[in-house]
Amino acid sequence: MSSLPRTHRPALHLPPRVLACAVLLVVASACSGLGKYTWVDEYQEKPPPPDASYRIAAGDLLNIRVWNQESLTTQARVRDDGRISLLFLDDVEAAGHSPAMLSQQIQTRLKDYINHPVVTVALEMARPIKVTMVGEVNRIGPLEIDVGASLLQALAGAGGFTEYAHQDRIFVMRHEDGQGPLRIRFRYQDLIHAEGRAPTFRLRPGDVVVVE
Repeated sequence: MSSLPRTHRPALHLPPRVLACAVLLVVASACSGLGKYTWVDEYQEKPPPPDASYRIAAGDLLNIRVWNQESLTTQARVRDDGRISLLFLDDVEAAGHSPAMLSQQIQTRLKDYINHPVVTVALEMARPIKVTMVGEVNRIGPLEIDVGASLLQALAGAGGFTEYAHQDRIFVMRHEDGQGPLRIRFRYQDLIHAEGRAPTFRLRPGDVVVVE
């Protein structure tokens, strides 16, 4: 018996959860075979470059103080276009600058309105970072967490483990600068009992958490 023409074959309909799990399990399987492997206690985190400084991004909350000018002292949230607006100043480019660079920019522009402005900019609250949760957690996919969040906090944000999770097979997939991907392995018991380096490990933007 001849097969149906391609255009007349019945479509395969799967529940969204099944489709999502299938896709993410493929990703997890692929990830598990890539990159260097290490336990968290053996992981040597690279220190930031000596000249590295925080770069402002959309979503950051900034504290802007103008000396002896209380009306100009304020907090400003960096908009999606990377800019902030202040009294007298509209559309100040903030994203991509360090707080010190932004201070200088605001000082320069305020000279048209006040004499000898002295401006300080401090990060009041950093934007959340995004990681991806994969495998045997209850909520898979992208997850927003606070800067400096631990792996335990990310697992809680993903709703914890499914009944099929292997709690000694938790991995963080991380891309180190200038190197390939790295698989960092954790045990859940080490996280909850504060043993070794696991509790002090902090997630970074772009990390992928895989629970097998």
